[in-house]
Amino acid sequence: MATQPRRASISSSSSSSSVKRPPSENAGKAAVNPLQQPKKRPALSNLTNQTNAGRNVIRTAGKQVHVASSLSKVKQSASLHSSYSDLQQNNLHHSNSVKQTTIVTSKNSSTVRKDEPSPALVPILQPSAAALSPSRSDDASISMDETMSTCDSLKSPDVEYIDNADSSIVASLERRTCNTLHISEGIDVKEENWKKDVKGAEGKDVVDIDDNHQNPQQCASFASDIYKHLREAETKKRPSTDFMERVQKDVNASMRSILIDWLVEVAEEYRLVPDTLYLTVNYIDRYLSGNPMNRQRLQLLGVACMLIAAKYEEICAPQVEEFCYITDNTYFREEVLQMEADVLRYLKFEMTAPTAKCFLRRFLRAAQGCNEVPMLLLEFLASYLSELSLLEYDMLSYLPSVIAASAIFLANFILLPSKRPWNATLRHYTLYKPSELRECVKTLHRLFINSHGSTLPAIREKYSQHKYKFVAKKCCPSTIPLELFQDS
Repeated sequence: MATQPRRASISSSSSSSSVKRPPSENAGKAAVNPLQQPKKRPALSNLTNQTNAGRNVIRTAGKQVHVASSLSKVKQSASLHSSYSDLQQNNLHHSNSVKQTTIVTSKNSSTVRKDEPSPALVPILQPSAAALSPSRSDDASISMDETMSTCDSLKSPDVEYIDNADSSIVASLERRTCNTLHISEGIDVKEENWKKDVKGAEGKDVVDIDDNHQNPQQCASFASDIYKHLREAETKKRPSTDFMERVQKDVNASMRSILIDWLVEVAEEYRLVPDTLYLTVNYIDRYLSGNPMNRQRLQLLGVACMLIAAKYEEICAPQVEEFCYITDNTYFREEVLQMEADVLRYLKFEMTAPTAKCFLRRFLRAAQGCNEVPMLLLEFLASYLSELSLLEYDMLSYLPSVIAASAIFLANFILLPSKRPWNATLRHYTLYKPSELRECVKTLHRLFINSHGSTLPAIREKYSQHKYKFVAKKCCPSTIPLELFQDS
């Protein structure tokens, strides 16, 4: 049976937020040029997930334009927002005559084509990075606006940056920074990356992963204290494990999985950092733990929580109008803002919450000291297993640190089935024995095996790309030997 997007209400009772609405006034202004919009995603009209055909198709074809050749497709996604000045709003009707700068890249060369805009419209051709709507591009060509939402692509082609490290300006800034931060160049630091001088709980030598004092981002002096605090905080800011049975009457676990699968695609569309996705799911579950939710407003809760998480984690977070647009204007801007306020009030503005991603970074460093598997491959596979746990309501019964440690355990087993996936170093830094991870590892193993036939393929398709080393396509043994869970 062919699956087609359904935008009608999901129940017989009509409500103001359950049917497709005409675009609001601000959204209408943002839709002047269809080539300047991100990929529109219909509302989640079917949340029952009873059959494979019942899943709502949300991957609609984005608008594309051919440039230079048939292999160069450009996804234009410059969304204009109502936050522009009055001068910009009055000149919006001229935007159809403006041709944006596009860079078309090929395998061996890159060609820059720039069409000069009209002189009268020059003042409105310089929106801020937050006013642009980035979208994921899987093709060989990219647009200039696609790079405006990532922290590593904030440079503007119109600004000349200083790249010469020997220039007097850079040298002056370095001197001022060293004097302000009291950085001394005379400290003798041993450059031994993995010293085996730390004793584990059983007297075994473990790798010291906190010996890199030259990198301030490693926080080597107090990293252990940070993660000790996170282990204490993860028990306080976790959702209820039975809110579906105890609180929710109109929402079930299947609807929650469909919502998170859709949010994974939205996060990929806007190229959000992984922490934004994990925090979004954390906010959703914590809010649902104490507030009965109508299924027509479940997607509204999802976009509101992602808006909050993006403001917390991202450098250039998507605007409210963009979240309205990707839901096909199912919700008004005021509704999203009102739901955002309700979530913040219920969570008491406690936005910092330890997630599995936080612990995964630490545990990956511990696994890196073994040097038995390629680090990048292990990182992607463990991240894939950890994100699979987001879809499962039953995984809420495990602490985030347990999920992260189990993902490392299973990733090591998949990549090197003949070797033991756990060692003294991982035991020392995770504080978990193999026997304590057995149930969670088995659950993740089942999710990995069943992911190939799942009706929610967003995470699998994400990690089936070349940039993630195709880890979702890895072969996994059907069973895990029980002796691997022994604590010896």
